[in-house]
Amino acid sequence: MITVISPAKNLNFKTSSNLDGFSLPEFLEDSRLLINELRKLNPKNISELMNVNEEIAILNFERNLAWKTPFTPDNAKHAVLAFNGQAYIGLKASTFSGNDFVFAQKHLRILSGLYGILRPLDLIQAYRLEMGTQLKNKKGKNLYEFWGDKITDFINSELEKQKNKVLINLASKEYFKSVKTKKIKGEIITPVFKEQKGNSFKVVFVYAKHARGLMSRFIIQNKIENPEDIKAFDSEGYLFNRDLSTEKEWVFTR
Repeated sequence: MITVISPAKNLNFKTSSNLDGFSLPEFLEDSRLLINELRKLNPKNISELMNVNEEIAILNFERNLAWKTPFTPDNAKHAVLAFNGQAYIGLKASTFSGNDFVFAQKHLRILSGLYGILRPLDLIQAYRLEMGTQLKNKKGKNLYEFWGDKITDFINSELEKQKNKVLINLASKEYFKSVKTKKIKGEIITPVFKEQKGNSFKVVFVYAKHARGLMSRFIIQNKIENPEDIKAFDSEGYLFNRDLSTEKEWVFTR
C-alpha cells in the first residue's frame, strides 16, 4: 500500500532535521531542466506566472538562482520535514520515531511540481512550483505535460513492491491530476473528509488538508498495509461514515 500526498507552499528551512540518513530525489535531472526554465524568468515574470506578490516573486527568483547540485544535508533538507503547510502540521513528522521514518520511506510519497515525486527522506532545496503552473518547457505547455508518464510509472514500480497493490490518494486534485489513474496497476482509494453543517456534511478545504496529514500520520504510526484498517481512523473527531462512502471514495465525517 502506497499513500500519496501533496507538498506545501510553506517551507521550513530555518531548523535542521537532525536525521542521519537521507535519499535523493528520483528525478533530480528533470528538476534541473525545470530550474533552467525558471531561471529565464525575472521577478515580474514569476509574479505573473504564479500570481504572487513582489516579495514572494523575488524570494523565488533568488531560490531559483541558488538551487544547485549535489544535494547534501548542508544545503538541502529532508522533504517531509521541509514542507510546513496544513497537511504537514497534521502529519507532525518531527515527532516520528526511527521506525516511523522507516515505514514512511517505504509507503509515503509526496507529489511535487519541481521534483515529480519524493520519498520522505529525499533531500530538497527550497522552491515554489505548484503542479498546476502553466510553465512552458521543452516537453509541453505545463507541468502535467512535462512529467508525462514518469510519476505514474514510478508509482507502479513502488506498488510492485507492496503486498497490497493499493494507492491511497490523500493528495489534492491539482496534484493527483499528475497521476494517470487509468494506467495505475492497482486499486485507488480516495479518503474524503467532511464537516457537519446542519443536516449535511461538506468539505472545508483547510480542515481537509489538515485531515490528510492526520490520516497519513495514522497510517504511518500504526504501520498500516491493509487499506481496510484505515477505516479505524479517528483522529480529532473524524469517523468513517459508511453511509456516505462508495467503493473507491471513503468518507470520514465529524
